[in-house]
Amino acid sequence: MKKIITLSIALLAFVFSNAQETSKPSKATKKATAKTTTPALPKVEGAGMVYVTETIDYGSVAINSDGNRKFEFTNNGNKPLIITNAAGSCGCTVPTFPKEPILPGAKAVIGVKYDTSASRVGPFTKTVTITSNAAGSPSKVLTIKGTVLAADAPKS
Repeated sequence: MKKIITLSIALLAFVFSNAQETSKPSKATKKATAKTTTPALPKVEGAGMVYVTETIDYGSVAINSDGNRKFEFTNNGNKPLIITNAAGSCGCTVPTFPKEPILPGAKAVIGVKYDTSASRVGPFTKTVTITSNAAGSPSKVLTIKGTVLAADAPKS
């Protein structure tokens, strides 16, 4: 009799534990949701430049903090992209750019260093003008902005 009662309790426990189980996503569903697709870049005839962002906001930064930032872009054309110049709107903004051609579909970076020294305290908005062989827009203006805090101001 004890065996029958023990077996019945075990069977009931098994049934009740499985009754509460919700349906699990199938492996196909997991794979489909795990893959995220990036939107296709518009293709252009010739060389092209598509930026992740055309404005970088430094926010509020302390005096002498790291002023380096990066503009990331992709050549969405069918020919190599050649950047011939990158010029800051003043001496406080120094850009760097790749000197070698950027192949179609390749990604690259335009670096920008803003001078966050004590002589630059306060809000700023500066531009970097990129000159290239990009079809339709051989000259592109990128923007940086933010605020250099005074030495005694709290950083936000």
